[in-house]
Amino acid sequence: MFAAIALGLVGALGCFADAGNACGGYSYAGVQDTRAAMGIRATLVQVAIPRVARGHVAAWIGVGGPGQGAGGRDEWIQIGLNALSDGVSRLYFEIDRPGPGPNYQELSSDVAVGSRYEVTVLELASRPGWWQVRLNGAPVSEPVELPGSSGWRPMAVAESWVGGRHGCNTFAYRFENVAVALRSTGGWSTLVDGYRFHDPGYRMRRETGRTFLISSTTNPRPPLRLAAREHEGGP
Repeated sequence: MFAAIALGLVGALGCFADAGNACGGYSYAGVQDTRAAMGIRATLVQVAIPRVARGHVAAWIGVGGPGQGAGGRDEWIQIGLNALSDGVSRLYFEIDRPGPGPNYQELSSDVAVGSRYEVTVLELASRPGWWQVRLNGAPVSEPVELPGSSGWRPMAVAESWVGGRHGCNTFAYRFENVAVALRSTGGWSTLVDGYRFHDPGYRMRRETGRTFLISSTTNPRPPLRLAAREHEGGP
């Protein structure tokens, strides 16, 4: 089951061009830094219980994507929160690299509202092109090589996928103290908005220079089949 979840979650990276429907397919809100960097970190907070009619919702930081690796291969690394229609919120990370393909790892299946997770995706200073995921400052993945990863721009994004059917998903995630590690200085700097993801039904609101809230603006509605039954007075 985790493999199916993984493909659904990061498959979104390849679907940005097709986004824009708040209650069907993929929808996004978030930002990509304008600069190349060797890492991104943030504290992720689930502000409200997600309501998932179908598919999933997620909030994550990371780098890479479909076609972003050497030779146009799919490569990415990310860590974040996700929830499915089973009502369970999870903390996960995922790495896709040539050969093994996507590797989804669940770190917690008991994410409560208000829980705070300091997450980091970082390129190792001593091994260019090698990356690692960290949680609360400690490594949770082995270093992995992602060829062609120099020049990647980090992202902080929330997403919803409704599986191609009608029915709205809702969520509210806070990204606190978002910062990127610049190659030029080696230190952490405030993320600078480059490309902004902002699909209908979802919004990003800055609370401070390094903190923003990404949330849904639509109300969940039942699937069309269920709505039809209710209208007809059926069970």
